[in-house]
Amino acid sequence: MKRRRRRLVLHSALDPRTKKFWFAFLSVLFLLSSPGLPSERSQRDRILAVVQRMEAVFRSLADYTCDVNQIYYRNGEEDQIYRFKFFLKKEKKIRVDFSQPHPGMTMIYKEGEDKATIIPLRSSPKIRFRFPVDSYLIKTPTGQRIDQTDIGYLLGFLSKNLQRVRQEEAQIQEDDEKVSFFIRALDYIEEKTLEKYRISVNKKIWLPNQIERYRLDGIPIEVTHILNYSVNSRLEDKIFNP
Repeated sequence: MKRRRRRLVLHSALDPRTKKFWFAFLSVLFLLSSPGLPSERSQRDRILAVVQRMEAVFRSLADYTCDVNQIYYRNGEEDQIYRFKFFLKKEKKIRVDFSQPHPGMTMIYKEGEDKATIIPLRSSPKIRFRFPVDSYLIKTPTGQRIDQTDIGYLLGFLSKNLQRVRQEEAQIQEDDEKVSFFIRALDYIEEKTLEKYRISVNKKIWLPNQIERYRLDGIPIEVTHILNYSVNSRLEDKIFNP
């Protein structure tokens, strides 16, 4: 009983300024030990709201086409450029018509299949080959598979990483035409290495028009520009069965 009284006396003897100091100190400790600082959570929640709006738009689409320009980097220096027209029809039928570096070549993939069809020359569609989707022969220079190339895959990737990865550096900017945000995420291909991503979204259609991928030290890995969207144009099945 005596020890308990002694503690109460010491506590009551603290002057108001000391009490304020300890209150502030403990508050900071609580914030630092929480899952994310308020500013971090605020930025993440704003970005997540944008991704959810994009997901709602994507769910409403039956199909889309777009032109894609991709720049791949080696040791931070521009290395290879890919250009192609991309077609997607739900449920996940994909066609890619290359113009660079394989002019005239087409790649076709249908969800659920473990192989993709390669037509070396669109002018001779009967000449075709089948390759496993994980074959290095048909992956991008950074190892991306054909079934990882559509917007649906991108949105799932963003949503998952916003909820699982700490977002200390998360940023979001918005103007009348676009929303751009910057996050950390496990790599797009195998989800093993932490990287940085900057996504730019066209506010007229709420679909991405630029995707930038960086190492944690800021060295670029790849940059993708997406142009000339056409949505719900009623793509015919024969496009994916040439």
